[in-house]
Amino acid sequence: MGLYGARIAGVGHYAPERIVSNADFEKMFDTSDEWIVSRTGMKERRYSPDDVASSDLATRAAKHALERAGLAADEIDCFIVATVTPDYLFPATACIVASNLKQAGKPAFDIEIACSGFIYGLPIAASFVRSGVFHRVMIIGVETLSKIINMEDRGSAILFGDGAGATIVERVAAADDCFLACELGADGSNPKLLYQPAGGSREPSSIAAIEQRRDKVHMEGREIFKVAVNRMVETAKVVLERAQLTPADVKWLIPHQANLRIIEAAAKRLHVERDRTVINIEKYGNTSSASIPMALSELIGRGSLHDGDVILFTGFGGGLSWGSIVWRWAA
Repeated sequence: MGLYGARIAGVGHYAPERIVSNADFEKMFDTSDEWIVSRTGMKERRYSPDDVASSDLATRAAKHALERAGLAADEIDCFIVATVTPDYLFPATACIVASNLKQAGKPAFDIEIACSGFIYGLPIAASFVRSGVFHRVMIIGVETLSKIINMEDRGSAILFGDGAGATIVERVAAADDCFLACELGADGSNPKLLYQPAGGSREPSSIAAIEQRRDKVHMEGREIFKVAVNRMVETAKVVLERAQLTPADVKWLIPHQANLRIIEAAAKRLHVERDRTVINIEKYGNTSSASIPMALSELIGRGSLHDGDVILFTGFGGGLSWGSIVWRWAA
């Protein structure tokens, strides 16, 4: 047991107003609503305006979380943003969000681990408060993936959307710790399974790269599907065992919203029924690092989360990266 414990004090989210439906893609590709829904579970996703950046969405989600927690921004000691669509390569988007909240001078930094952003960020935030470094830390998962989608590639264009989810983690007594267990992993041996080829030091941005759309998302969906289900299930079983729990003890499974087939396959292998699995992929598509905190925020908004409920978070993304967390909810 550490010096202190951690609990989630507040969760908020924000999604842009513009809705892009499957009918919109029917006008662009040889596809149909039935085809998209049957393969992904997605019906709609949200796109940001051209002049709206990730920090703008993150700030809105942060304010929502603060309001729910009954806290002021100056009561947050550190800001972490998980994103693969930062405002700029540098400075960190978290620094901009903190400034937007009138908290310039507070520590702030980004993590970039794609769809696993929240799964990696929550243990970081919890570690800060459990060790006594900070009293409260805000972790925000945010993406404006609409800006890096290859709109000529049906396979990836239909998948991604924009959104933000913010979570406030605060210090409590060690005996009241809500962070029960986590397991993380990554394998960078084949980054080309899911990556943005141009724009980094491996392949700097150029006119040729832009013309060839190498500044957009590239992915090998079939290969990722197989690995995703296996890794999510493996890590989920590990964390449940560490917490001395069984799937029957899990009140809510909150998975990364990548693909309905992946979610259903993982839930089935974990013996978690559909009515205990939080799914909102039909409204938002894959929002990468934002998907889990957005799903958690909506669950709270419905009044479906109660004191003592055990939550199993699990996710998978670029890196390749993966992980699971068991968390006890404290009202």
